[in-house]
Amino acid sequence: MRAITDPLARILIVAIFVYTGISKLTHFDGTSHMIAEKGIPLAAVATAIAILIELGGAIAIIIGWQTKLAAAIQFVYLIFITVTYHKFWAAPPQLHDVQLINFLKNVGIMGGLLFLATRGAGASAVDSSPSRG
Repeated sequence: MRAITDPLARILIVAIFVYTGISKLTHFDGTSHMIAEKGIPLAAVATAIAILIELGGAIAIIIGWQTKLAAAIQFVYLIFITVTYHKFWAAPPQLHDVQLINFLKNVGIMGGLLFLATRGAGASAVDSSPSRG
């Protein structure tokens, strides 16, 4: 059963990163502008790093290659993103609930990433193939 559930869990945990990574890649200039508006220096470099972490990390986790490292990097990245972009405590009343939901969604994803970072990819992963012994 784990041959099915482990890769499915990896896909579900990082599905949002596949989407957001592709979106950042296809809208690079707009993403860089948004990042610059948050006061983050070297916005184009930050955008490229975000794409690498989101899309590259997601692909690594999906196939189960360097899963612990990729999940740990995404976990730390998501801490920064969550407190930078989803400040429900400082949001205007009409945005409070939306920001709180996004904050809690990220916390849930962080739980899955922490699990992967400490336990690894599980079954059906490049990391667990016999030839990598």
